[in-house]
Amino acid sequence: MRRDGRQENEIRPLTITPHYLAEVPGSCFIEMGRTKVICAVSIEEQVPPFLKNSGGGWLTAEYAMLPMSTPRRNARESVQGRQKGRTLEIQRLIGRSLRAVTDLSGFGERTVFVDCDVIQADGGTRTAAITGSFVALVEFFKYLRDKGEIENIPVFDSVAAISVGIVDGAVLLDLDYCEDSEAEVDANFVMTGNGKLIEVQATAERSPFGKKMLDGMIETAEKGIAELTVRQKAVLGVWK
Repeated sequence: MRRDGRQENEIRPLTITPHYLAEVPGSCFIEMGRTKVICAVSIEEQVPPFLKNSGGGWLTAEYAMLPMSTPRRNARESVQGRQKGRTLEIQRLIGRSLRAVTDLSGFGERTVFVDCDVIQADGGTRTAAITGSFVALVEFFKYLRDKGEIENIPVFDSVAAISVGIVDGAVLLDLDYCEDSEAEVDANFVMTGNGKLIEVQATAERSPFGKKMLDGMIETAEKGIAELTVRQKAVLGVWK
């Protein structure tokens, strides 16, 4: 039994609230335990130079943690004049994850921006951002379709993400901050609704681990992703 009473393979309490921002057609507020992230989607009538006259669009993400999302204040990176390496890594991960299930030719030569802002952090902010961003993205494409700007929703599978770690020799699903800080192995898994892997980030914090342990972590992640996918689909309804 874990500190919060969960079983080893149990995710934290999850709430996904679509249409969270009144003025944004594609937005979502996701809460996984005490971690809370706002995801919002917008579009611009231009693409990066390498895509000009290609007929295809682009999708990219930005990620930030608000100053008081953690007990100790984080200075705004915009004030510091540069983004930290962790921020760049996470927003690239979010972008890659969403592009993996999106037909970039399905919305013309335009750029879709996905903004993820963490308002409270207790572990798993990047995974929550990916899971919530997918809901916001589909809601945004629904809006474009209803306006007649696109014919179909250019998404061919769902995507969600979850953390798995080894703590005191046990495989734990969806780590909170305390568990993450104590983990011997820390991993993040990004998977499609059909069970295909998009990205695996696994690090031995103390000592190397074997393939058998990795297989166990993947199996645990699959269970968590399946649960997240069910919740995403319950929020979105029929979208294909």
